[in-house]
Amino acid sequence: MTITDRVEVNPKVMMGKPVIHGTRITVELILRKLSEGAKEGELLEAYPRLTLGDIHAAIRYAADTLAHEETVILSSAKRSVA
Repeated sequence: MTITDRVEVNPKVMMGKPVIHGTRITVELILRKLSEGAKEGELLEAYPRLTLGDIHAAIRYAADTLAHEETVILSSAKRSVA
């Protein structure tokens, strides 16, 4: 399934994790590398099939996924002390 023109989810590729279309480069990998301080240019050099648009699409995909995430807050049960 193509999520965007650049990000796809296919159960036969990387166990269904979101990847950059036509690659095995996961959205998670891109986000993790960026969070560890990698610069966009370093990612482009390390992964020649990756484009700047792909990096931006991965970030946008993650933001959109979080925006549509539902949060359920469960109240904790009070425990009695015996």
